[in-house]
Amino acid sequence: MTTMKVTLLQTDIRWADARQNISEAMHLMDSQPESDLYVLPEMWSTGFATQPEGIAHDEADNIALQWMQQTADERHCAICGSVALRLLDGTFRNRLYFADGRSHQLYHYDKHHLFTYGQEDRYYTPGNSHTIVSYEGFRILLLTCYDLRFPCWSRYATDLEYDVMVLVANWPQARQAAWQLLTRARAIENQCYVVAVNRVGDDRFGHYEGKSAVIDPLGSTLGQCRSHEQQALSVELDYAELERRRQKFRVLEDRDR
Repeated sequence: MTTMKVTLLQTDIRWADARQNISEAMHLMDSQPESDLYVLPEMWSTGFATQPEGIAHDEADNIALQWMQQTADERHCAICGSVALRLLDGTFRNRLYFADGRSHQLYHYDKHHLFTYGQEDRYYTPGNSHTIVSYEGFRILLLTCYDLRFPCWSRYATDLEYDVMVLVANWPQARQAAWQLLTRARAIENQCYVVAVNRVGDDRFGHYEGKSAVIDPLGSTLGQCRSHEQQALSVELDYAELERRRQKFRVLEDRDR
C-alpha cells in the first residue's frame, strides 16, 4: 500500500525578508518531522510581489531556492513552494519549485494564469505548460493560486493524468468562500486529492485567513489549518484508497475528450 505524508506549512510571510521567512518555515517543519512532502504558500519567501524589481532574485543566487534544495536533501524529503524569480533574459516568473531530496531532482512550474486584477501580468511572463511530478508512487500536478479558477487548465485528461493536485496560494480573506468552494470542486471533478496551501497575515493587497486544506476525491476535508494562524498540519494520502474510489465510481471514464 502506497501512502504519502504531506505537511502544509501555512505561514505569515514577512514582506521581502527571505531569511526571516526561511527561519519561520524551518520552525514549522521542525514541529512536524519526518514528512514526505512539505508545501509552502505562493511566493513564500517574499510575499506576493507583483512589482518584483529589487525583490525577485536570479535563479543562480536565490537563497530561498537554495534552502529548499539543501533542506530537502538533508531531510530526505520533498519541499514545494513558489518564488518570485528573474531569469537571465531579464523576464520575471512566478515559479513553483518541487525539490525532491530523495532523487535529487528539481522540478518547476511557471504560473499560467497571472492575476491581472492585481497587475501581476504587467511584470511577469506566464508559463504555457503543465508540470506533473512522480513522487512516492503519486503523480502530482503543480498549480499556483489564480489557476484554481480555471478548471479547463487542470482537467484530468488523457495527456494530463495525475493523482494529487498541489496548489500554492496567496488567497485573500475577501475571496475565502471561493477558495473553499473551488478547492473542493477541483478535487471532485478530477477525482484527486487536492493539497491547497494558503498564507496568513497581511500585505498591501489585504488580509489572508489561511484555511489551507487537504481535500479527498469526494470533496471531504481530510485536514484544515486554523484560521489566521501560522501552522504546520500533516495529512496522510492513501493511493490505494484513491484507486478504489476511482474504480468504484468511474466518473473519469465519462469525461469529455
